[in-house]
Parts: sequence; C-alpha cells; structure tokens
Amino acid sequence: MAENLLLLDDSASREEKYRYLLPQIQSLLSGEDDLIAKMANISAALKQTFDFFWVGFYRVKEGELRLGPFQGPVACSRIPLGKGVCGTAWKEERTIVVPNVEEFPGHIACNSVSKSEIVVPVFKGQEVLAVLDIDSDRLNDFGNVDVLFLEEIVRLLF
Repeated sequence: MAENLLLLDDSASREEKYRYLLPQIQSLLSGEDDLIAKMANISAALKQTFDFFWVGFYRVKEGELRLGPFQGPVACSRIPLGKGVCGTAWKEERTIVVPNVEEFPGHIACNSVSKSEIVVPVFKGQEVLAVLDIDSDRLNDFGNVDVLFLEEIVRLLF
C-alpha cells in the first residue's frame, strides 16, 4: 500500500498537501494495530510529502523520551522531561511551534541544520505517550495549518 502514496506537485499549498495526505495516512493505518508501524508510516509519509529535514517520534518510556521511528539524519536518543522542545511539549502537554530554534531556551541541538521546529504531543486518553517532532532547515517554517493537521494526524494513532 505504501507505493500508492500519491503526491501533489510543488505548486500545491501546504494545506492542500495535508488535505490530500490525510486520507492516505488514514488508509495506511487502517487495520494496523502495531504502534511502531503506524509511527513509521506517518514519519515516512510526512517526510515524503513535505521534505522536512527531520520527522519522527519520541516515545515516553521509563520517565524520559526515547527515540522512535523517524526519517532523516541521526538524532538524539533520549530527552529528559522538560528539556528542549520535545521535553517541554511533553511536560506542558501542548503543541509547541518554534520559529527559530536558536531562540528557544534550552534547545537541544541534535543537528545544527535544524532552524525551526514543531512538536506535537501524542495522547492516549489524558496521558502523553509520545511526541511527533518535525524539524525544518528553514526559519519560521511552521504555522497554524501545521498545528491543525498534525494534531489530527497524531490522533489517528489510537
């Protein structure tokens, strides 16, 4: 089914790309009960569609965030609660958009190419089980459209 992932051309707006991608992700996840497989396909679909610098998940495990499925260069393996953008999104249980990572207090620089970032908590009930982390090599690359659609996409995990 992954080979059926269709893409719009580069002239499509980000919102158009999300609207086109959302049903494809729903189809990829349909009938799949393995959380890691779902995270892997979401990461690949987002990376393929938007060509973000880095897309992946960190899972909450034993009181810290641990690297999960991702697409992109090597990454930090573990992140403490409240540290960096990912640890802060987990602690505060909210989506965080960072226009310029250099201006985020305590930013963890896994790769110096990263310029902006969005982190979306993954909830199961009231508990954060993971975060979706997306880094861009461009400043101010994320906005309200990303928040809206990425929050909807992570809800598809459960």
